[in-house]
Amino acid sequence: MNIQLALDRMDIAEAIELTKKVEDSINWIEVGTSLIKEFGVKSIKEIKQAFPNKQIVADIKTIDNARYEFELCFEAGADVATVMGVSPLVTIDTCMEVANRYQKKVMIDLLNTSDEQKQALRKYNDAIFCEHVSKDQQEELGDQNQGTKPSDFSGFQVAAAGGIKLGSIEDLIKSIHPAVVIIGSAITNAENPSVAAARFKQVISKTEEKTTC
Repeated sequence: MNIQLALDRMDIAEAIELTKKVEDSINWIEVGTSLIKEFGVKSIKEIKQAFPNKQIVADIKTIDNARYEFELCFEAGADVATVMGVSPLVTIDTCMEVANRYQKKVMIDLLNTSDEQKQALRKYNDAIFCEHVSKDQQEELGDQNQGTKPSDFSGFQVAAAGGIKLGSIEDLIKSIHPAVVIIGSAITNAENPSVAAARFKQVISKTEEKTTC
């Protein structure tokens, strides 16, 4: 299982400095939507240059103009880019085509997708499907992704995101069985991010051992 560190609401230098503190405990680095919106693909380039051996996820949240946006991300050094599952299927088709050409990956964000849309998305066997509780749901409603029910994409590569805390990670792993756990503020806003990231890594490793026994 990969721990994806979500970097948002900071500048590029802060993002790099924070990641240096926790890089031994995380696997993937997410250049968050706010970083890309504020600083452009420069944020992707600089973070990939700082951490060339890490998988870089560009959380571009594409919903249209897929070819242009995905080519921008991959040319800048991203290994994975995100598209919204509510997008027209032609948009997601294009994302998959561009990713295949660059030998990169697509993460489909399931935020607000209907059952009908989810069924249509099941044709994308090579994608990563992100079970996502939005920032607004977290901040305005107090919602968190606690993994209280199995993913609709069991059997596919699944990522989990949205207010994940140390106390909920074990239940989330047992119910969703994610390939990627996306953790943001529980690490980035921690008093000691290095210690927080190490604790997540330890709990995830122990939980994985239990579920495989």
